[in-house]
Amino acid sequence: MTVHQLNELLLICSLVLLIAVAAVRISSRSGLPSLLLYLGIGIAIGQDGILGVTFDDAELTQVIGYAALVVILAEGGLGTKWKEIKPALPAAVVLSTVGIAVSVGITAAGAHYLVGLEWRQALIIGAVVSSTDAAAVFSVLRKVPLPSRVTGVLEAESGFNDAPVVILVVAFSAAGPVDDWYVLIGKIALELLIGASIGLAAGWLGAFGLRRVALPASGLYPIAVMAIAVVAYAAGAMAHGSGFLAVYLASMVLGNSRLPHAPANRGFAEGLGWIAQIGMFVLLGLLVTPHELVDDFWPAVIVGLVLTMVARPLEVFVSLLPFRIPWQEQVLMSWAGLRGAVPIILATIPLVSEIEGSDRVFNIVFVLVVVYTLVQGPTLPWLAKALRLGGSPEASDLGIESAPLERLRGHLLSVAIPDGSRMHGVEVAELRLPAGAAVTLVVRDGTSFVPLPTTVLRRGDELLVVATDPVRDAAERRLRAVGQGGKLADWLGTGGNGTGGPGGNTERRSG
Repeated sequence: MTVHQLNELLLICSLVLLIAVAAVRISSRSGLPSLLLYLGIGIAIGQDGILGVTFDDAELTQVIGYAALVVILAEGGLGTKWKEIKPALPAAVVLSTVGIAVSVGITAAGAHYLVGLEWRQALIIGAVVSSTDAAAVFSVLRKVPLPSRVTGVLEAESGFNDAPVVILVVAFSAAGPVDDWYVLIGKIALELLIGASIGLAAGWLGAFGLRRVALPASGLYPIAVMAIAVVAYAAGAMAHGSGFLAVYLASMVLGNSRLPHAPANRGFAEGLGWIAQIGMFVLLGLLVTPHELVDDFWPAVIVGLVLTMVARPLEVFVSLLPFRIPWQEQVLMSWAGLRGAVPIILATIPLVSEIEGSDRVFNIVFVLVVVYTLVQGPTLPWLAKALRLGGSPEASDLGIESAPLERLRGHLLSVAIPDGSRMHGVEVAELRLPAGAAVTLVVRDGTSFVPLPTTVLRRGDELLVVATDPVRDAAERRLRAVGQGGKLADWLGTGGNGTGGPGGNTERRSG
């Protein structure tokens, strides 16, 4: 490649990226998941589009898609709050295992008997479209407050179900006969166990190291966090486990470990996640040949109907039966099973393996994802309101960023009080921080001042809190507790002192 060609490539990539960023704004206004706009950009510059770019390398698309999924799962894991996902974990695990089996079986049967696909092709489609997409779901529901149980189950399901689905698609796309069902179950269980073990270990070790080693520049922390997440994926995959589950769990551990510069870590991961999504969807749009989709439009609609109206509701009902979840929540979870990037990427696996009919499988999956995202996406908020599942507003969590002061054996906590925080109206003395921690500076309306014990904190304030090493965690817990419970944090069971009630820590500052 010459320098001139490189310059042209950089120009095209930059223009596509700028257009895609502008598409985010359009997506937020229209309520449509941004994936459709990115796919549209890829199709527009593809061989049937404006620029006529010819691209048919399914193997390269699969490799780039896998890399993008690692980044997206890492970003999702870092943003997952353990306190919200913990109660929903058992239901999400069952939905991601037993539910996947129900969905694959019903969808494959529909593809075989109603569309006339061979059983191998039908099983591949059933497995491919059984994975939900968190980005597609929450890009639509981001402005609709829902009960924490619903969001927790949906979020955990989207993080967990990629792993068993990938294993099934690879098994169905392998040369030779498909393994017996009990062999597949054993493989899935083993790979999930290996991936979960490696992911949890990598996350714990990474958090342990980052909390105790002061890096020379704050910008290195986000890079280190993403590097740990990628290492978890690579180690899980090389150990013949589920790398996708490993990266999600490692990132979730890191995201809930109160690391230094946590907001910067999440912001960096979010930026990488956007780039990964944009690049992945544009590439998938380039790979598809639009004029070849016409013949597979109605088969895709039929398979999608089976999936959406039969397989997904039964999957939810069977999986959640032991948990006694109200039928309204089950209905919403059934309709919220949006398919996004993962199914289209997984549809490249049979293409690379050169399975008979793999081109048709890819086209059906592509059309199904686009059509049913257009149908389900805009109607999700309406359905949530119709089912009266609008959650009650909760107090906003504080934005706390920690910078280690290695030589001073302390930490500098930067605390931002959001609009919905119950810390508004609390006096500095009423924070009752542990001995060894103190509010040293308040920034209000662009003005900095040293607070008095009677200074009343307001929404929009930024605080600088200095804490010694031994009380750093206790100080942060106490700040978050007051942010959630206000002056009555102790009596509400959010005291942050490890006791869950008043009087648990006698070492408190009086001012």
